Amino acid sequence: MAVEARADGPVLVITLDRPKANAIDVPASRALHAAFDRLRSDAGLRVAVLTGAGERFFSAGWDLHAAAAGEGIDADHGPGGFAGLTEFFDLGKPVIAAVNGLALGGGFELVLAADLVVAASDAEFVFPEATLGLVPDAGGLLRLPARVPRPVAVEWLLTGRRIGAAEAARWGLVNRVVPAADLIPAAVDLARAISASAPLSVAAVLEIMRETEGTPVAEGYQIMRGGGLPAYRRMLDSDDAREGVQAFAERRPPRWTGR
Repeated sequence: MAVEARADGPVLVITLDRPKANAIDVPASRALHAAFDRLRSDAGLRVAVLTGAGERFFSAGWDLHAAAAGEGIDADHGPGGFAGLTEFFDLGKPVIAAVNGLALGGGFELVLAADLVVAASDAEFVFPEATLGLVPDAGGLLRLPARVPRPVAVEWLLTGRRIGAAEAARWGLVNRVVPAADLIPAAVDLARAISASAPLSVAAVLEIMRETEGTPVAEGYQIMRGGGLPAYRRMLDSDDAREGVQAFAERRPPRWTGR
């Protein structure tokens, strides 16, 4: 099985398992999207933790063996785009990438498509596409310059230099760097902390950030107040919004219903 998805309470742990390098072809992309769609559709699931099997590779990105066998560079990877997530814009629930090794090319793009990142201390990130006559067009060229200063992004994109976990964390690409043995527990702990928040609030945060990213503050306010953000509107009118205030006043934990 190329993709394993198992529920751990409110956390869906998704493991990409394609020896030897967890490379991604069209069937793997579609299997990953099915796992992320399960996260979206199951009200009992709140957060996904995405990792790779083994210790060496999180993912080597596009499966070049599949490419050599005829899978086109413009192949249809399914509704979520490459790796099932890079174009899954309305997922509405957070994904934590637990990077257990090398995130290479499309694997790095998959990391950038996640909302949070926990990395093993020996994890590395690299975009080698320019050295292979390609470009990282599954989100790398769009997301990396939005996250780090332009000169840094240009260097990484044009040279294929490997970036260690500590350096990636210094540039804000990684939330936590932990020993490899602690990777999944640390990612699940972070997922459970998120799960304690109101589900409609989490969805609204992700929606507002997505729709206003890169816009000036004044324009962001117009988008937020314009009535076109359904998750934000549901949160404002929700029972959970009233429950949170009531629970605070009564000094008790809130009881979220997602309504």
